[in-house]
Amino acid sequence: MPADPPDDVSALYAGLRAAMNTHAPNGKRVGECKWGVYLFYDYDGEPIYAGQTFESLRNRIGRHLTNQRTDAVAMSVLDPFEVAEVEVWPFWRWAKIGKGHPDFAATKGKLAQAEYTVYIEALEKSEFQAILNEKPPAASHTIKLPRSHRLPILDDAVREAREHPDVRLARRARTIANLARVISERRVEPGIRRTLWAQAQRLEALAKRRLEALTGEEG
Repeated sequence: MPADPPDDVSALYAGLRAAMNTHAPNGKRVGECKWGVYLFYDYDGEPIYAGQTFESLRNRIGRHLTNQRTDAVAMSVLDPFEVAEVEVWPFWRWAKIGKGHPDFAATKGKLAQAEYTVYIEALEKSEFQAILNEKPPAASHTIKLPRSHRLPILDDAVREAREHPDVRLARRARTIANLARVISERRVEPGIRRTLWAQAQRLEALAKRRLEALTGEEG
């Protein structure tokens, strides 16, 4: 029995590692930045999930895409296989601020404002005016963001295989079914139901485009 993971899984790990090793203008790798905000995009360039971290961009994004231990993945809010690109906003100026620092709480507040800014901008860019966050960031003032880096996660061969619309339709339908099951089994906040609605819109739009591409008929 081979011990190695499938080729596309290995490609995901390699692609994620390459993305996080991208050098910022200061010469450091973006994944090394402790404080930052990130935004995932699907194969159509549609923004789908925003988040923040003060533990490092590499660790936080890696947990989303390579295991099942984040709430978003465990509850079927986010399918890691839907993620084709990630955009990151690293805050290098906060690099020395840790949990014992007197400015830690204030810096967390600024990070929350940065996440809210990215979230609002993602909604404006979204075809559906919705992304998949089950807990939208608390409303606050928007702020000026640092320079971002938009990075591919997959190499061309793996992306081509994963982005076929029929593959994406099957995975998206399964994600919706799993999320609906979670909702049926628990008391959940309205945000989870809003995510289900957003996923349903995304499924419908992809199915419609696929039909039109094959038949030339407009729905």
